[in-house]
Amino acid sequence: MPADVPTILATSGGIGAGRRTRFAFTALTDFAVELSGVTGRSPRLCLLATAMGDDKAVLHYLTEAAQARGFTPSHVSLFPMPNVEDITEHLLAHDVVWVFGGSVAGLLAMWRLHGVDVALHTAWQAGVVLTGISAGSICWHTGGTTDSFGPQLQPLGNGLGFVPYANGVHYDSEDQRRPLLHKLVGDNVLPAAYATDDGAGLLYRGTELTEAVAENSSAGAYFVDASDRAVTETALDVRRL
Repeated sequence: MPADVPTILATSGGIGAGRRTRFAFTALTDFAVELSGVTGRSPRLCLLATAMGDDKAVLHYLTEAAQARGFTPSHVSLFPMPNVEDITEHLLAHDVVWVFGGSVAGLLAMWRLHGVDVALHTAWQAGVVLTGISAGSICWHTGGTTDSFGPQLQPLGNGLGFVPYANGVHYDSEDQRRPLLHKLVGDNVLPAAYATDDGAGLLYRGTELTEAVAENSSAGAYFVDASDRAVTETALDVRRL
């Protein structure tokens, strides 16, 4: 049973180090599965590691982590060619699409080249829950800050725009993130933005934020807006999962 409205859970979490596996999915990913409404069978999770160049080792470790969590995983890869005949049909057969971090600029370029952007929009509208971490969070927004081009963060303004806000990730763990997002919003380079500390997520129902959630006791979420270049950051109420 798909989600009853188009649903995105954009996060700076949902995965961590495993005890017996390289990765382990965590509470934010469990929440995304819950949002899909699946019952009576193993949740079907489609993994996208485009932002990591579809690295086979990464896909192996993600698949291993999904199986350990009780999910039925598959993946869409684009290198050296798409691994499925019909990407839209493949995504629609899943409950959740989970997108890994890495180069959000590279991810967007490859998705548009192969029509994954259109396939994702179709799946989102059909009730497949979209989620992910870092690049897998920024991508759903109009843009954000990225290290896709090097260690000095730069603005990215060509996100998919499924929701009409910019996005800041790793807000508490990477020093450049907060001041650059403030500057970009204040200079009208990016629109108003939602941001997450590590371990927090943003739940969008349709195109509007419904709530902020977190899988730990301290992670925050924030709304950054500007009026006449005066930037205001507002801490959001966060529900602990």
